[in-house]
Amino acid sequence: MVSIIFPHDPSFPQFELAKKQMKKAFGLLSFYIKAQKLEEIEQFCAGMKTFRMAVSWGGHESLIIPKCAGMERTAFNPQDPVHRLIRLYIGLEDADFLIQDLAEGFNGIGSL
Repeated sequence: MVSIIFPHDPSFPQFELAKKQMKKAFGLLSFYIKAQKLEEIEQFCAGMKTFRMAVSWGGHESLIIPKCAGMERTAFNPQDPVHRLIRLYIGLEDADFLIQDLAEGFNGIGSL
């Protein structure tokens, strides 16, 4: 991971503003994955057992969507961080299941 994008993270550029405007944390966050190939991102997402691929944030399930899912394969540029952006919505599942799922996803990248 290069960096996490989450307003309640003290390293977030508008952390103080987020604390004033949002009294409690929430379950939507993004991060940039260190990947040089689109296949690495696909393998990471496909390796998830608890997180489901989706584009709607309205349910109770944990969801994952990579930014590159909506682009042509030939347009993928690993030098562009937006192409390596992953968004997560944290649902109601047990935190240990979600942490394990993410760990397995990251471990799967190394096999490429």
